Amino acid sequence: MKKLLLPLLLLSITITSAQTNQKLYDIIEAISAERIETDIQKLVDFGTRNTFSDTISDTRGIGAARRWIKSEFETISQDCKNCLNVFYQKDFVTKEGNKRVPHDAWVVNVVAIQKGTKYPNRYIIMSGDIDSRGSDTMEFTKDAPGANDNASGMAGTIEAARVLSNYKFENSIIYVGLSGEEQGLFGGGGLAKYAKDNDWDIIGILNNDMIGNIKGVDGVIDNRTFRIFSEPVPANETEKQRNLRRFYGGEVDGISRQLARYINKTVKTYMPEMNPIMVYRLDRFGRGGHHRPFNDLGFAGIRIMEAHENYTQQHQDIREENGIKYGDVIEHVNFDYAKKLTTVNAINLASLAWAPPAPKSVAIGGIVEPAVKFKWEKVTGAVGYKIYWRDTTSPTWDYSRYVGNVLEFMLNGIVIDNYFFGIASVGKDGFESPVVFPNAIIR
Repeated sequence: MKKLLLPLLLLSITITSAQTNQKLYDIIEAISAERIETDIQKLVDFGTRNTFSDTISDTRGIGAARRWIKSEFETISQDCKNCLNVFYQKDFVTKEGNKRVPHDAWVVNVVAIQKGTKYPNRYIIMSGDIDSRGSDTMEFTKDAPGANDNASGMAGTIEAARVLSNYKFENSIIYVGLSGEEQGLFGGGGLAKYAKDNDWDIIGILNNDMIGNIKGVDGVIDNRTFRIFSEPVPANETEKQRNLRRFYGGEVDGISRQLARYINKTVKTYMPEMNPIMVYRLDRFGRGGHHRPFNDLGFAGIRIMEAHENYTQQHQDIREENGIKYGDVIEHVNFDYAKKLTTVNAINLASLAWAPPAPKSVAIGGIVEPAVKFKWEKVTGAVGYKIYWRDTTSPTWDYSRYVGNVLEFMLNGIVIDNYFFGIASVGKDGFESPVVFPNAIIR
């Protein structure tokens, strides 16, 4: 009996005490600023990548850009023994009814899927945008290098694919270049619908839009801080779910917000030099990004981007006025910073792709009791579960307890009224699912 208990005890201690995993540090070391710089320069050299620019030329326009991106994914796939399924996903967009569409055209995304070994239909997605624009989004012939917006995010996505393709994951990872962002989030909308139509089980999308600028228009220079935008609750939630929040909480505990907290925690653990800011908003004030179409359909999605934007370098024709140089040129991109934010993506993609699924049903109880009760459904692949809780005003999960491979637990000495709670499943290597906020009540 003692011989049996000892390995179980050691397993429990290993899971609960392990705070880091060497594989994620190896991924951090492998991301290359030099490769990111080379890819940004290549994308800039296409002159313009406006969604409605030339599709025939091999050297200029969005057609050449997307063919090059596809060839890069295919080269990566060859190097990893065809581990990526690379293809175009496209939708036809018409001028009629779209005020930012100068002519009918195909909006073409470039998709590369690294299939998971255990859960091939569960996907964590990293996206960058292929397209660029100048001052007038309807003008598609002028130069629009789009070095930071968004060659930086696209180059980061390619680099993440290069590094992570060297590993095998239980869940699938998608690396994607999305088009049509500047004209109305067409590429994200098309891929989100494609995912829905094909019954993809999406863990979440990490949308990278401008990850290379460190000098803000306000003069602040900061190469460590970045923003994580996330909406509070799903846009397609039901009226019943809205009403339940009045009594049980959860106003800031939707699946996208949990994804943001997950990223924040991973970065704090593995990249303590970085300063992630969780912004409690879908996107910047009154603006949008390519995670939004996924959010609209009920998928988790967040935006990762620089903290200090420079508006003289966004959506601007290249020119000089009153001593100010305008234009999104490569000279303004900080490649080491783009490397850091690419690394943020890579370690979170890997952590989520190695983790078991999250519990689908989590019940909570403990009204007028000095203890909190939990019950949850068994998760295939989980070796245990972790209870998280936080003060109701805290943005992060600040307390946790690993409870082993059980399906119910009572947390004694804690009053349910004073905290919010959640459950995460834990895999054999210590990788965790996102936290699930309770979705049922124990009477």
